[in-house]
Amino acid sequence: MTIKRIFDFARHALENYPQDDMFITKYHGEWQKISTKEFVDQGNKISRGLLKLGIKPSDKIALITTATRTEWAVMDFGISQIGAVSVPVYPTISPEDYEFIFNNADVQYCFVSDRELLDKVNKIKPNVSSLKGVFTFDQVDGAANWNEILDLGSDEATQSEVDDLSNSINTEDLATIIYTSGTTGKPKGVMLTHHNIVANVLASDPRIPRVKGLQNTEIRILSFLPICHIFERMLFYLYQYNGYSVYFAESIDKMGDNIKEVKPHIMSVVPRLIEKVYDKIYDKGTSAGGLKSKIFLWALGVNKAKQNIGKPSGLMEMIADKLVFSKWREGLGGNIITLVSGSAALQPRLNKMFQNAGIPILEGYGLTETSPVISVNSFGKVKVGTVGHVLENLDVKIQEDGEITVKGPSVFKGYFKNEEMTKEVFTEDGYFKTGDIGHIDDEGYLHITDRKKEMFKTSGGKYVAPQVIENQAKASKFIEQIMVVGDGEKMPCALIQPDFNFVQHWAERKQINVGTTPEEMANSPELKERIGKEIDYLNTKLGSWEQIKRFELTPEVWTIDSGVLTPTLKLKRKAVKERYIKLYNKMYGHEA
Repeated sequence: MTIKRIFDFARHALENYPQDDMFITKYHGEWQKISTKEFVDQGNKISRGLLKLGIKPSDKIALITTATRTEWAVMDFGISQIGAVSVPVYPTISPEDYEFIFNNADVQYCFVSDRELLDKVNKIKPNVSSLKGVFTFDQVDGAANWNEILDLGSDEATQSEVDDLSNSINTEDLATIIYTSGTTGKPKGVMLTHHNIVANVLASDPRIPRVKGLQNTEIRILSFLPICHIFERMLFYLYQYNGYSVYFAESIDKMGDNIKEVKPHIMSVVPRLIEKVYDKIYDKGTSAGGLKSKIFLWALGVNKAKQNIGKPSGLMEMIADKLVFSKWREGLGGNIITLVSGSAALQPRLNKMFQNAGIPILEGYGLTETSPVISVNSFGKVKVGTVGHVLENLDVKIQEDGEITVKGPSVFKGYFKNEEMTKEVFTEDGYFKTGDIGHIDDEGYLHITDRKKEMFKTSGGKYVAPQVIENQAKASKFIEQIMVVGDGEKMPCALIQPDFNFVQHWAERKQINVGTTPEEMANSPELKERIGKEIDYLNTKLGSWEQIKRFELTPEVWTIDSGVLTPTLKLKRKAVKERYIKLYNKMYGHEA
Protein backbone atom coordinates (compact mmCIF):
# COMPACT_ATOMS: atom_id res chain seq x y z
CA MET A 1 0.00 0.00 0.00
CA THR A 2 1.05 3.60 -0.55
CA ILE A 3 1.66 5.50 2.67
CA LYS A 4 0.34 9.05 2.54
CA ARG A 5 -1.04 9.76 6.03
CA ILE A 6 0.44 8.95 9.44
CA PHE A 7 -2.28 6.39 10.23
CA ASP A 8 -1.27 4.49 7.09
CA PHE A 9 1.84 3.26 8.94
CA ALA A 10 -0.26 1.10 11.29
CA ARG A 11 -2.25 -0.30 8.37
CA HIS A 12 0.99 -0.99 6.51
CA ALA A 13 2.28 -2.87 9.57
CA LEU A 14 -0.89 -4.98 9.77
CA GLU A 15 -0.65 -5.84 6.08
CA ASN A 16 3.09 -6.56 5.95
CA TYR A 17 4.34 -7.27 9.49
CA PRO A 18 1.49 -8.63 11.63
CA GLN A 19 2.87 -9.69 15.00
CA ASP A 20 1.86 -10.54 18.55
CA ASP A 21 4.01 -7.87 20.20
CA MET A 22 3.72 -4.59 18.31
CA PHE A 23 3.76 -2.33 21.38
CA ILE A 24 4.72 -3.37 24.91
CA THR A 25 4.23 -1.36 28.11
CA LYS A 26 4.98 -2.31 31.71
CA TYR A 27 1.97 -2.14 34.05
CA HIS A 28 2.34 -2.99 37.75
CA GLY A 29 5.71 -4.64 37.18
CA GLU A 30 4.72 -6.75 34.15
CA TRP A 31 5.31 -6.14 30.44
CA GLN A 32 1.99 -6.33 28.59
CA LYS A 33 1.92 -6.58 24.80
CA ILE A 34 -0.60 -5.68 22.15
CA SER A 35 -0.66 -7.31 18.72
CA THR A 36 -0.80 -5.40 15.46
CA LYS A 37 -4.41 -6.48 14.92
CA GLU A 38 -5.41 -5.55 18.47
CA PHE A 39 -3.74 -2.17 18.02
CA VAL A 40 -5.67 -1.38 14.84
CA ASP A 41 -8.91 -2.72 16.32
CA GLN A 42 -8.51 -0.53 19.42
CA GLY A 43 -7.65 2.47 17.26
CA ASN A 44 -10.85 1.93 15.30
CA LYS A 45 -12.82 1.78 18.55
CA ILE A 46 -11.31 5.09 19.64
CA SER A 47 -12.23 6.63 16.28
CA ARG A 48 -15.82 5.44 16.56
CA GLY A 49 -16.02 6.56 20.19
CA LEU A 50 -14.69 10.02 19.42
CA LEU A 51 -17.21 10.41 16.60
CA LYS A 52 -20.00 9.59 19.08
CA LEU A 53 -18.61 12.30 21.35
CA GLY A 54 -19.13 14.70 18.49
CA ILE A 55 -15.52 15.06 17.36
CA LYS A 56 -15.19 16.32 13.80
CA PRO A 57 -12.23 16.70 11.41
CA SER A 58 -9.84 19.48 12.52
CA ASP A 59 -10.99 19.31 16.17
CA LYS A 60 -8.07 19.33 18.62
CA ILE A 61 -7.38 16.63 21.22
CA ALA A 62 -4.53 16.92 23.74
CA LEU A 63 -2.43 13.92 24.79
CA ILE A 64 -0.25 14.10 27.92
CA THR A 65 1.64 11.18 29.43
CA THR A 66 4.33 10.99 32.10
CA ALA A 67 5.96 8.11 30.23
CA THR A 68 5.10 6.87 26.75
CA ARG A 69 2.67 3.97 26.78
CA THR A 70 0.51 1.90 24.45
CA GLU A 71 -2.60 3.98 25.14
CA TRP A 72 -0.89 7.05 23.65
CA ALA A 73 -0.16 5.10 20.46
CA VAL A 74 -3.75 3.87 20.20
CA MET A 75 -5.11 7.38 20.74
CA ASP A 76 -2.78 8.83 18.12
CA PHE A 77 -4.00 6.32 15.53
CA GLY A 78 -7.67 6.75 16.47
CA ILE A 79 -7.47 10.56 16.38
CA SER A 80 -5.55 10.86 13.13
CA GLN A 81 -7.67 8.55 10.96
CA ILE A 82 -10.82 10.63 11.46
CA GLY A 83 -9.10 13.89 10.59
CA ALA A 84 -8.89 15.26 14.14
CA VAL A 85 -5.65 16.94 15.21
CA SER A 86 -3.52 15.69 18.08
CA VAL A 87 -1.88 18.19 20.43
CA PRO A 88 0.83 16.30 22.34
CA VAL A 89 1.94 18.21 25.44
CA TYR A 90 5.02 17.85 27.64
CA PRO A 91 4.04 16.64 31.13
CA THR A 92 6.63 18.82 32.86
CA ILE A 93 5.65 22.29 31.64
CA SER A 94 3.97 24.83 33.91
CA PRO A 95 0.19 25.10 34.43
CA GLU A 96 0.42 28.54 32.80
CA ASP A 97 1.81 26.95 29.62
CA TYR A 98 -0.91 24.27 29.76
CA GLU A 99 -3.52 27.00 29.89
CA PHE A 100 -1.96 28.90 27.01
CA ILE A 101 -1.65 25.81 24.79
CA PHE A 102 -5.19 24.58 25.47
CA ASN A 103 -6.68 28.00 24.74
CA ASN A 104 -4.45 28.66 21.74
CA ALA A 105 -5.31 25.30 20.16
CA ASP A 106 -8.99 25.29 21.25
CA VAL A 107 -8.51 21.83 22.77
CA GLN A 108 -11.85 20.01 23.16
CA TYR A 109 -10.79 16.86 24.98
CA CYS A 110 -7.66 15.87 26.85
CA PHE A 111 -6.26 12.43 27.68
CA VAL A 112 -3.72 12.15 30.52
CA SER A 113 -1.83 9.19 31.91
CA ASP A 114 -2.26 9.58 35.66
CA ARG A 115 -3.71 11.39 38.67
CA GLU A 116 -0.88 13.93 38.94
CA LEU A 117 -1.42 15.16 35.38
CA LEU A 118 -5.19 15.08 35.86
CA ASP A 119 -4.86 17.40 38.85
CA LYS A 120 -2.65 19.71 36.79
CA VAL A 121 -5.19 19.91 33.96
CA ASN A 122 -8.16 20.23 36.31
CA LYS A 123 -6.59 23.34 37.84
CA ILE A 124 -6.63 25.17 34.52
CA LYS A 125 -9.82 23.59 33.15
CA PRO A 126 -12.09 26.46 34.35
CA ASN A 127 -9.96 28.87 32.32
CA VAL A 128 -10.28 26.87 29.07
CA SER A 129 -13.74 27.41 27.61
CA SER A 130 -13.25 24.92 24.76
CA LEU A 131 -12.34 21.97 27.04
CA LYS A 132 -15.29 19.58 27.32
CA GLY A 133 -13.72 16.65 29.14
CA VAL A 134 -10.58 15.00 30.54
CA PHE A 135 -9.94 11.24 30.47
CA THR A 136 -7.23 9.21 32.21
CA PHE A 137 -5.36 6.08 31.15
CA ASP A 138 -4.82 4.93 34.75
CA GLN A 139 -7.86 4.08 36.84
CA VAL A 140 -8.39 7.21 38.95
CA ASP A 141 -11.31 7.43 41.37
CA GLY A 142 -13.89 9.97 40.26
CA ALA A 143 -12.25 10.52 36.85
CA ALA A 144 -13.50 9.61 33.40
CA ASN A 145 -11.38 6.80 31.95
CA TRP A 146 -10.29 6.25 28.36
CA ASN A 147 -12.02 2.85 28.43
CA GLU A 148 -15.29 4.77 28.26
CA ILE A 149 -14.32 5.91 24.74
CA LEU A 150 -13.40 2.34 23.78
CA ASP A 151 -16.83 1.20 25.07
CA LEU A 152 -18.54 4.00 23.15
CA GLY A 153 -16.88 2.74 19.98
CA SER A 154 -17.43 -0.97 20.56
CA ASP A 155 -20.27 -1.10 18.00
CA GLU A 156 -18.65 -1.78 14.61
CA ALA A 157 -21.75 -0.64 12.73
CA THR A 158 -20.31 2.90 12.42
CA GLN A 159 -16.92 1.75 11.07
CA SER A 160 -18.00 2.80 7.58
CA GLU A 161 -18.13 6.39 8.83
CA VAL A 162 -14.54 6.06 10.05
CA ASP A 163 -13.47 4.57 6.72
CA ASP A 164 -15.17 7.36 4.76
CA LEU A 165 -13.47 10.02 6.87
CA SER A 166 -10.03 8.42 6.60
CA ASN A 167 -10.39 8.11 2.82
CA SER A 168 -11.18 11.82 2.62
CA ILE A 169 -8.05 12.94 4.49
CA ASN A 170 -5.50 14.59 2.21
CA THR A 171 -1.75 14.43 2.67
CA GLU A 172 -1.62 18.21 3.18
CA ASP A 173 -4.21 18.14 5.98
CA LEU A 174 -3.01 19.12 9.44
CA ALA A 175 -2.04 16.05 11.51
CA THR A 176 -0.67 17.55 14.71
CA ILE A 177 0.27 20.76 16.47
CA ILE A 178 3.45 20.40 18.50
CA TYR A 179 4.17 23.21 20.92
CA THR A 180 7.80 24.05 21.52
CA SER A 181 8.97 23.73 25.10
CA GLY A 182 9.01 27.50 25.50
CA THR A 183 12.67 28.21 26.34
CA THR A 184 11.88 31.87 25.59
CA GLY A 185 8.44 33.44 25.75
CA LYS A 186 5.17 31.61 25.07
CA PRO A 187 5.20 28.19 23.37
CA LYS A 188 4.82 28.21 19.59
CA GLY A 189 2.42 25.79 17.92
CA VAL A 190 4.26 24.04 15.08
CA MET A 191 1.75 22.80 12.49
CA LEU A 192 2.80 19.54 10.85
CA THR A 193 0.79 17.92 8.06
CA HIS A 194 0.50 14.21 7.31
CA HIS A 195 2.81 14.76 4.35
CA ASN A 196 5.44 16.54 6.48
CA ILE A 197 5.85 13.57 8.82
CA VAL A 198 5.40 10.81 6.23
CA ALA A 199 8.00 12.40 3.94
CA ASN A 200 10.49 12.58 6.80
CA VAL A 201 9.92 8.97 7.86
CA LEU A 202 10.36 7.60 4.35
CA ALA A 203 13.46 9.71 3.68
CA SER A 204 15.05 8.73 7.01
CA ASP A 205 14.34 5.01 6.59
CA PRO A 206 17.38 4.22 4.36
CA ARG A 207 19.70 5.52 7.08
CA ILE A 208 18.59 2.82 9.56
CA PRO A 209 20.77 -0.32 9.29
CA ARG A 210 19.37 -3.66 8.19
CA VAL A 211 20.61 -6.71 10.05
CA LYS A 212 21.34 -10.01 8.35
CA GLY A 213 19.75 -13.00 10.02
CA LEU A 214 17.03 -11.00 11.79
CA GLN A 215 13.47 -10.64 10.59
CA ASN A 216 11.97 -7.16 11.04
CA THR A 217 9.49 -8.44 13.60
CA GLU A 218 12.38 -9.84 15.68
CA ILE A 219 13.96 -6.40 16.17
CA ARG A 220 13.22 -4.83 19.56
CA ILE A 221 13.17 -1.11 20.22
CA LEU A 222 13.40 0.53 23.64
CA SER A 223 11.67 3.91 23.48
CA PHE A 224 12.19 6.29 26.40
CA LEU A 225 12.33 9.84 24.99
CA PRO A 226 9.09 11.84 25.29
CA ILE A 227 6.83 10.91 22.39
CA CYS A 228 5.42 14.43 22.44
CA HIS A 229 8.85 15.39 21.02
CA ILE A 230 8.89 15.04 17.23
CA PHE A 231 12.25 13.19 17.24
CA GLU A 232 10.85 10.20 19.11
CA ARG A 233 7.50 10.46 17.38
CA MET A 234 8.98 10.30 13.88
CA LEU A 235 10.96 7.23 14.96
CA PHE A 236 7.73 5.79 16.42
CA TYR A 237 6.22 5.83 12.90
CA LEU A 238 9.49 4.59 11.38
CA TYR A 239 9.40 1.56 13.70
CA GLN A 240 5.80 0.84 12.65
CA TYR A 241 6.79 1.12 9.01
CA ASN A 242 9.44 -1.56 9.52
CA GLY A 243 7.40 -3.85 11.75
CA TYR A 244 9.67 -3.56 14.80
CA SER A 245 8.48 -4.37 18.33
CA VAL A 246 8.46 -1.23 20.46
CA TYR A 247 8.93 -1.44 24.23
CA PHE A 248 8.10 1.77 26.08
CA ALA A 249 10.58 2.38 28.91
CA GLU A 250 9.17 3.16 32.34
CA SER A 251 11.36 6.22 32.97
CA ILE A 252 14.91 7.48 32.63
CA ASP A 253 15.58 6.28 36.19
CA LYS A 254 14.59 2.71 35.27
CA MET A 255 16.41 2.65 31.94
CA GLY A 256 19.12 0.34 33.28
CA ASP A 257 16.60 -2.26 34.40
CA ASN A 258 14.54 -1.93 31.22
CA ILE A 259 17.62 -2.41 29.02
CA LYS A 260 18.46 -5.64 30.84
CA GLU A 261 14.88 -6.90 30.44
CA VAL A 262 14.29 -5.91 26.83
CA LYS A 263 17.81 -6.36 25.38
CA PRO A 264 17.00 -3.86 22.61
CA HIS A 265 18.53 -3.71 19.15
CA ILE A 266 17.92 0.01 18.60
CA MET A 267 17.45 2.94 20.98
CA SER A 268 17.14 6.66 20.43
CA VAL A 269 19.20 8.76 22.80
CA VAL A 270 20.12 12.34 23.59
CA PRO A 271 23.74 13.38 24.24
CA ARG A 272 23.12 13.86 27.96
CA LEU A 273 22.17 10.18 28.28
CA ILE A 274 25.36 9.10 26.49
CA GLU A 275 27.35 11.31 28.87
CA LYS A 276 25.65 9.77 31.89
CA VAL A 277 26.19 6.21 30.60
CA TYR A 278 29.88 6.90 30.06
CA ASP A 279 30.25 8.53 33.48
CA LYS A 280 28.80 5.42 35.13
CA ILE A 281 31.09 3.17 33.09
CA TYR A 282 34.12 5.29 33.99
CA ASP A 283 33.26 5.43 37.69
CA LYS A 284 32.80 1.67 37.82
CA GLY A 285 36.00 1.01 35.89
CA THR A 286 38.22 3.34 37.93
CA SER A 287 36.76 2.39 41.32
CA ALA A 288 37.31 -1.35 40.77
CA GLY A 289 40.88 -0.89 41.97
CA GLY A 290 44.05 -2.85 41.37
CA LEU A 291 44.60 -4.71 38.11
CA LYS A 292 40.99 -4.23 36.94
CA SER A 293 41.30 -0.44 36.97
CA LYS A 294 44.66 -0.59 35.23
CA ILE A 295 43.21 -2.79 32.46
CA PHE A 296 40.22 -0.45 32.13
CA LEU A 297 42.39 2.66 31.75
CA TRP A 298 44.73 0.84 29.35
CA ALA A 299 41.75 -0.14 27.18
CA LEU A 300 40.54 3.48 27.10
CA GLY A 301 44.00 4.46 25.87
CA VAL A 302 43.84 1.83 23.11
CA ASN A 303 40.38 3.08 22.15
CA LYS A 304 41.53 6.69 22.00
CA ALA A 305 44.58 5.84 19.86
CA LYS A 306 42.55 3.84 17.34
CA GLN A 307 42.83 5.53 13.95
CA ASN A 308 39.95 4.00 11.98
CA ILE A 309 36.52 3.89 13.55
CA GLY A 310 34.99 0.45 13.66
CA LYS A 311 35.80 -3.13 14.65
CA PRO A 312 39.10 -3.97 16.41
CA SER A 313 41.87 -4.73 13.95
CA GLY A 314 45.14 -5.22 15.82
CA LEU A 315 45.98 -7.57 18.69
CA MET A 316 45.83 -4.90 21.39
CA GLU A 317 42.47 -3.67 20.11
CA MET A 318 41.11 -7.22 20.15
CA ILE A 319 42.34 -7.78 23.71
CA ALA A 320 40.88 -4.45 24.87
CA ASP A 321 37.58 -5.34 23.23
CA LYS A 322 37.47 -8.76 24.84
CA LEU A 323 38.40 -7.56 28.33
CA VAL A 324 36.56 -4.24 28.51
CA PHE A 325 34.36 -3.13 25.63
CA SER A 326 32.42 -6.38 25.32
CA LYS A 327 31.23 -5.60 28.87
CA TRP A 328 29.97 -2.21 27.69
CA ARG A 329 27.87 -3.92 25.04
CA GLU A 330 26.56 -6.43 27.58
CA GLY A 331 25.58 -3.50 29.79
CA LEU A 332 23.37 -2.25 26.95
CA GLY A 333 21.70 -5.63 26.65
CA GLY A 334 24.16 -7.30 24.28
CA ASN A 335 22.09 -6.76 21.11
CA ILE A 336 22.57 -3.08 20.27
CA ILE A 337 22.77 -2.47 16.53
CA THR A 338 22.83 1.28 16.87
CA LEU A 339 21.96 4.24 19.06
CA VAL A 340 20.27 7.11 17.22
CA SER A 341 21.29 10.43 18.74
CA GLY A 342 19.57 13.76 18.27
CA SER A 343 18.26 16.88 20.02
CA ALA A 344 21.71 18.40 20.73
CA ALA A 345 25.37 18.11 19.77
CA LEU A 346 27.21 14.98 20.92
CA GLN A 347 30.79 15.36 22.08
CA PRO A 348 32.99 13.94 19.27
CA ARG A 349 35.31 12.21 21.77
CA LEU A 350 32.37 10.28 23.25
CA ASN A 351 30.99 9.46 19.82
CA LYS A 352 34.34 8.05 18.71
CA MET A 353 34.78 6.14 21.98
CA PHE A 354 31.42 4.37 21.67
CA GLN A 355 31.93 3.67 17.97
CA ASN A 356 35.29 2.04 18.76
CA ALA A 357 33.67 0.10 21.60
CA GLY A 358 31.38 -1.58 19.07
CA ILE A 359 28.37 0.60 19.90
CA PRO A 360 27.58 2.57 16.73
CA ILE A 361 25.92 5.95 17.20
CA LEU A 362 24.10 7.58 14.30
CA GLU A 363 24.08 11.28 15.10
CA GLY A 364 21.52 13.42 13.33
CA TYR A 365 20.13 16.92 13.27
CA GLY A 366 16.76 18.57 12.90
CA LEU A 367 14.05 20.71 14.43
CA THR A 368 10.38 20.35 15.29
CA GLU A 369 9.66 22.58 12.30
CA THR A 370 11.36 20.09 9.94
CA SER A 371 9.50 16.98 11.21
CA PRO A 372 12.41 16.73 12.44
CA VAL A 373 15.33 15.17 10.54
CA ILE A 374 17.38 17.37 8.21
CA SER A 375 20.48 15.19 8.16
CA VAL A 376 21.79 12.03 9.82
CA ASN A 377 24.79 9.74 9.61
CA SER A 378 24.26 6.27 8.20
CA PHE A 379 25.96 2.89 8.61
CA GLY A 380 29.31 2.70 6.84
CA LYS A 381 29.29 6.46 6.31
CA VAL A 382 29.68 7.81 9.84
CA LYS A 383 31.82 10.91 10.19
CA VAL A 384 32.33 11.79 13.84
CA GLY A 385 31.84 15.47 14.60
CA THR A 386 29.19 15.84 11.89
CA VAL A 387 25.45 15.21 11.66
CA GLY A 388 25.78 13.25 8.44
CA HIS A 389 24.45 13.87 4.96
CA VAL A 390 21.32 15.86 4.28
CA LEU A 391 18.24 13.71 3.49
CA GLU A 392 17.78 13.12 -0.23
CA ASN A 393 14.44 14.93 -0.42
CA LEU A 394 15.68 18.14 1.25
CA ASP A 395 17.59 21.14 -0.09
CA VAL A 396 19.91 22.84 2.39
CA LYS A 397 21.39 26.25 1.71
CA ILE A 398 24.01 27.90 3.93
CA GLN A 399 23.32 31.64 4.06
CA GLU A 400 26.05 34.30 3.99
CA ASP A 401 26.09 34.58 7.78
CA GLY A 402 26.48 30.80 8.09
CA GLU A 403 22.86 30.08 9.03
CA ILE A 404 21.53 26.72 7.87
CA THR A 405 18.31 27.05 5.85
CA VAL A 406 16.24 24.22 4.42
CA LYS A 407 13.46 23.63 1.92
CA GLY A 408 11.53 20.42 1.26
CA PRO A 409 8.42 18.31 1.95
CA SER A 410 9.06 17.87 5.69
CA VAL A 411 9.28 21.61 6.43
CA PHE A 412 6.30 22.65 8.53
CA LYS A 413 3.16 24.47 7.45
CA GLY A 414 3.66 27.38 9.86
CA TYR A 415 3.01 28.46 13.46
CA PHE A 416 -0.59 28.05 14.56
CA LYS A 417 -2.45 31.38 14.63
CA ASN A 418 0.80 33.29 14.10
CA GLU A 419 1.31 34.33 10.48
CA GLU A 420 3.74 37.11 11.43
CA MET A 421 6.14 34.76 13.17
CA THR A 422 5.78 32.26 10.33
CA LYS A 423 6.88 34.89 7.81
CA GLU A 424 9.88 35.79 9.96
CA VAL A 425 11.36 32.27 9.83
CA PHE A 426 11.36 31.92 6.05
CA THR A 427 13.68 33.57 3.54
CA GLU A 428 12.24 35.43 0.57
CA ASP A 429 12.91 32.38 -1.63
CA GLY A 430 11.10 30.00 0.74
CA TYR A 431 13.88 28.44 2.83
CA PHE A 432 13.19 27.81 6.53
CA LYS A 433 15.71 29.53 8.80
CA THR A 434 16.87 26.97 11.38
CA GLY A 435 18.65 29.43 13.66
CA ASP A 436 21.71 27.17 13.59
CA ILE A 437 25.14 28.02 12.22
CA GLY A 438 27.02 25.44 10.19
CA HIS A 439 28.65 24.37 6.95
CA ILE A 440 28.77 21.42 4.55
CA ASP A 441 32.23 19.97 3.94
CA ASP A 442 33.73 18.67 0.68
CA GLU A 443 32.34 15.17 1.35
CA GLY A 444 28.81 16.46 1.84
CA TYR A 445 28.69 16.12 5.64
CA LEU A 446 26.83 18.80 7.57
CA HIS A 447 28.64 20.40 10.52
CA ILE A 448 26.73 22.33 13.20
CA THR A 449 28.76 25.10 14.81
CA ASP A 450 26.28 26.70 17.20
CA ARG A 451 22.84 28.11 17.72
CA LYS A 452 22.67 31.52 16.06
CA LYS A 453 20.59 32.89 18.93
CA GLU A 454 22.93 31.44 21.54
CA MET A 455 26.02 33.07 20.11
CA PHE A 456 26.77 36.28 21.95
CA LYS A 457 29.00 39.29 21.60
CA THR A 458 31.17 40.56 24.43
CA SER A 459 31.45 44.29 25.12
CA GLY A 460 34.75 44.15 23.21
CA GLY A 461 32.81 43.20 20.05
CA LYS A 462 34.01 39.58 19.87
CA TYR A 463 31.55 36.76 19.08
CA VAL A 464 31.54 33.67 21.29
CA ALA A 465 29.87 30.32 20.44
CA PRO A 466 29.04 28.88 23.89
CA GLN A 467 27.89 25.41 22.87
CA VAL A 468 31.26 24.49 21.38
CA ILE A 469 33.05 25.55 24.58
CA GLU A 470 30.51 23.76 26.79
CA ASN A 471 30.91 20.48 24.92
CA GLN A 472 34.67 20.63 25.38
CA ALA A 473 34.31 21.49 29.08
CA LYS A 474 32.06 18.49 29.74
CA ALA A 475 34.94 16.21 28.82
CA SER A 476 36.07 16.90 32.40
CA LYS A 477 34.91 14.34 34.96
CA PHE A 478 34.33 17.19 37.41
CA ILE A 479 31.82 19.04 35.23
CA GLU A 480 28.33 17.65 34.70
CA GLN A 481 26.70 20.81 33.36
CA ILE A 482 28.09 24.17 32.28
CA MET A 483 26.66 27.31 30.74
CA VAL A 484 29.01 29.90 29.25
CA VAL A 485 27.71 33.47 29.63
CA GLY A 486 28.95 36.92 28.69
CA ASP A 487 26.50 38.64 26.34
CA GLY A 488 27.40 42.33 26.48
CA GLU A 489 29.92 41.72 29.25
CA LYS A 490 33.65 42.33 29.06
CA MET A 491 34.56 38.64 29.21
CA PRO A 492 33.08 35.12 29.09
CA CYS A 493 32.35 33.45 32.41
CA ALA A 494 30.62 30.20 33.31
CA LEU A 495 28.06 28.74 35.67
CA ILE A 496 29.06 25.16 36.47
CA GLN A 497 27.19 22.28 38.06
CA PRO A 498 29.82 19.83 39.31
CA ASP A 499 29.34 16.09 38.99
CA PHE A 500 28.65 15.72 42.70
CA ASN A 501 28.94 11.90 42.69
CA PHE A 502 32.36 12.02 41.06
CA VAL A 503 33.44 14.83 43.40
CA GLN A 504 32.63 12.68 46.43
CA HIS A 505 34.74 9.78 45.12
CA TRP A 506 37.57 12.20 44.24
CA ALA A 507 37.48 13.78 47.71
CA GLU A 508 37.55 10.36 49.40
CA ARG A 509 40.57 9.27 47.33
CA LYS A 510 42.40 12.51 48.07
CA GLN A 511 41.23 12.55 51.71
CA ILE A 512 39.80 16.04 51.26
CA ASN A 513 36.74 17.25 53.16
CA VAL A 514 34.43 18.94 50.66
CA GLY A 515 31.23 18.19 52.58
CA THR A 516 28.45 15.78 51.71
CA THR A 517 25.68 17.94 50.23
CA PRO A 518 25.75 19.70 46.84
CA GLU A 519 25.62 23.06 48.63
CA GLU A 520 28.62 22.22 50.80
CA MET A 521 30.59 20.92 47.82
CA ALA A 522 29.79 23.99 45.71
CA ASN A 523 31.22 26.16 48.49
CA SER A 524 34.38 24.07 48.90
CA PRO A 525 37.54 26.12 48.13
CA GLU A 526 39.40 22.87 47.35
CA LEU A 527 36.83 21.83 44.75
CA LYS A 528 36.74 25.26 43.15
CA GLU A 529 40.53 25.25 42.91
CA ARG A 530 40.50 21.80 41.30
CA ILE A 531 37.81 22.73 38.77
CA GLY A 532 39.83 25.87 38.11
CA LYS A 533 42.61 23.64 36.80
CA GLU A 534 40.09 22.01 34.42
CA ILE A 535 39.07 25.47 33.17
CA ASP A 536 42.73 26.51 32.77
CA TYR A 537 43.32 23.44 30.60
CA LEU A 538 40.17 24.18 28.58
CA ASN A 539 41.35 27.75 28.01
CA THR A 540 44.54 26.50 26.34
CA LYS A 541 42.34 25.24 23.50
CA LEU A 542 40.40 28.49 23.10
CA GLY A 543 41.06 31.86 21.52
CA SER A 544 41.91 34.64 23.95
CA TRP A 545 38.50 36.32 23.47
CA GLU A 546 36.54 33.14 24.31
CA GLN A 547 38.52 31.96 27.33
CA ILE A 548 36.54 31.60 30.56
CA LYS A 549 37.90 34.18 32.99
CA ARG A 550 35.71 33.42 36.02
CA PHE A 551 33.26 30.73 37.07
CA GLU A 552 30.93 29.86 39.92
CA LEU A 553 29.67 26.48 41.10
CA THR A 554 25.92 26.02 41.51
CA PRO A 555 24.74 24.35 44.74
CA GLU A 556 22.27 21.92 43.18
CA VAL A 557 21.74 19.50 40.30
CA TRP A 558 20.18 21.06 37.18
CA THR A 559 16.94 19.22 36.43
CA ILE A 560 13.81 19.32 34.28
CA ASP A 561 11.69 19.80 37.41
CA SER A 562 13.65 22.87 38.49
CA GLY A 563 12.91 24.42 35.11
CA VAL A 564 16.48 24.77 33.83
CA LEU A 565 16.45 21.81 31.41
CA THR A 566 14.05 20.99 28.60
CA PRO A 567 12.39 17.52 28.54
CA THR A 568 15.20 16.41 26.19
CA LEU A 569 17.82 17.65 28.70
CA LYS A 570 18.95 20.77 26.85
CA LEU A 571 19.80 23.96 28.72
CA LYS A 572 17.14 26.62 29.14
CA ARG A 573 19.68 29.42 29.10
CA LYS A 574 17.41 32.20 30.23
CA ALA A 575 16.09 30.07 33.12
CA VAL A 576 19.59 29.04 34.22
CA LYS A 577 20.72 32.66 34.33
CA GLU A 578 17.62 33.76 36.23
CA ARG A 579 17.92 30.94 38.77
CA TYR A 580 21.57 31.71 39.50
CA ILE A 581 21.48 35.47 38.98
CA LYS A 582 23.32 36.10 42.26
CA LEU A 583 26.24 33.93 41.10
CA TYR A 584 26.12 35.67 37.71
CA ASN A 585 26.29 39.10 39.33
CA LYS A 586 29.12 37.94 41.58
CA MET A 587 31.24 36.90 38.56
CA TYR A 588 30.81 40.26 36.89
CA GLY A 589 30.86 42.40 40.01
CA HIS A 590 27.33 43.66 39.39
CA GLU A 591 25.39 44.99 42.32
CA ALA A 592 22.56 42.75 43.43
